[in-house]
Amino acid sequence: MNTRKHNLKYLKLTTPTGSHKINTALAQAYYAFREGITRLTTGTGAGQWGSALSLAGSMFGLKITVYMVRISYLQKPYRKTVMELYGAEIYPSPSEKTEIGRKLLLENPDHPGSLGIAISEAIWDAMNSVNTKYSLGSVLNHVLLHQTIIGLEAKKQLEEIGVYPDMVIGCVGGGSNFAGITYPFIRDRLKNSSNTKFVAVEPEAAPSMTRGEYRYDYGDSAGLTPLIKMYTLGYKYIPPPIHAGGLRYHGLAPSLSILVKHGIVEPRAYPQKQVFEAGRVFARIEGIIPAPESAHAVKAVIDEAIKARRENKEKIILFNLSGHGLLDLKGYRDFLDGKI
Repeated sequence: MNTRKHNLKYLKLTTPTGSHKINTALAQAYYAFREGITRLTTGTGAGQWGSALSLAGSMFGLKITVYMVRISYLQKPYRKTVMELYGAEIYPSPSEKTEIGRKLLLENPDHPGSLGIAISEAIWDAMNSVNTKYSLGSVLNHVLLHQTIIGLEAKKQLEEIGVYPDMVIGCVGGGSNFAGITYPFIRDRLKNSSNTKFVAVEPEAAPSMTRGEYRYDYGDSAGLTPLIKMYTLGYKYIPPPIHAGGLRYHGLAPSLSILVKHGIVEPRAYPQKQVFEAGRVFARIEGIIPAPESAHAVKAVIDEAIKARRENKEKIILFNLSGHGLLDLKGYRDFLDGKI
């Protein structure tokens, strides 16, 4: 990712929980506290969002209940430890705690779960509890707007050295980290002041952008949310149990869906093995182990950098390293052992 006359490799932001999610967790916990709410419920995939909301809740004296997708709960046990250290209570989803979870476990005791199911359980819990509200870490407009602090800060830093990205890349599950890094630059594109290319990368196991339909659908598996117009694989879709738990979602943020629909954002999907190989390359070169989710963006960056070199073109590539992989080593272990 060398730039024209600079050696800008990446812009680093270290957060206590290891990902971008704290940007919206703090805001949501703060306004819940101001409103007099005493408890928040939420669903989480890999646990990055659950960790962030758990920390935010502890800072404002809120009780946090997290429904963590069962396969990630089993794959990433130390995420549970982090959340519990911050004072949250964690349930593998589907769980015995909600009517929705009990029904699914009765049908399949080994159900791997999905983000859609975890969201359903968290909403059901909030609906059936006193002084409790549901909190979401992606998809909705306010969450994406909270995350644009990432792109705004990146833009300022790039301005200081006099460069502007030819391409901006991010991974996509619900869309929050991708929107965070790209939306300030997409604004320029929409105002015809740039020709920057935007690449959104998803897993082949949950290809909502590349294989989904653009239509109204529910944001959760039980159909408790309002209908949302988005790219979707169907609210009943259960993705395969890949290690990138934060990207195992059936739908896509409405605002991002519109941008994909109109060709402003180019979607791309990669298989899990190629993603982990990209993560290994990045770790060896940069010393940072990326989360499996973020490694999807790394894979696209590597491909684009190789393409630019072959075409003898100089390009400034900006991407969002949205989370570290230090609590995702089981996935990397499986990759190194040839099990992926």
